Order: sequence, then C-alpha cells, then structure tokens
Amino acid sequence: MSVLFVEYPKCTTCRKAKKFLTENNIEFIDRHIADENPTKEELKDWIAKSGLPINKFFNTSGVLYREMQLKDKVKVLPEDELLDILASNGMLVKRPLVIKDNTVLVGFKEADWIEKLK
Repeated sequence: MSVLFVEYPKCTTCRKAKKFLTENNIEFIDRHIADENPTKEELKDWIAKSGLPINKFFNTSGVLYREMQLKDKVKVLPEDELLDILASNGMLVKRPLVIKDNTVLVGFKEADWIEKLK
C-alpha cells in the first residue's frame, strides 16, 4: 500500500523526505502542494488524524505566512477560519506531509518516519 506524499519539489526538506521514501522502498503517490492544494476537508481530516494542533500545519517560515501577518492571527482565529486560510494556498501549509491510513506526519523528522512508516 502506498502513502500520499504532499510536497513542494523545490523544498530541500521535501527532497530529503522523498529520498528517504525511495531508499526505504516505501511506495508513495506524489502530490505537488502548490499545484494541488489540500482542500479544507482534507486538512480537517489530516489534522484530526495527526493529533497535532492546527498551528503545526502552517508553514511559518514561508514568505506568504509573513506577508499575511499570520503569526498572531493563528493564535486567535477560530479553527474554521484557519482551515479556510490553509486551504486557500498550498504555500501556507507546512511540508512535506505524509498520509498513511490514520497516520499523518508533518515535516520531516527521520526518526518519526522510521517509527511510523516501516
């Protein structure tokens, strides 16, 4: 069974994560986050499965995040509005994302990936 790998190809962390998947013979479906932005429904599902708060799904180092001045808004806006913001542009979403059954991994931490994907 393959996992869904949501990435931005120019991102160096995404490249490392993709290399990890390939080297560990983990089949994956590749999805370009800017071309095919996660929907509000997908994000809601992934956040629930990840067990993480919604703020962990924001790409806080991104230019768009800073331009939209989201640092403070993320702390006060209702989750529904935050989901709308995340679903509006893939560049706002932290990446890479790996979705496998009920497991959702945000960002690339090799130890977590080994534990959850192997």
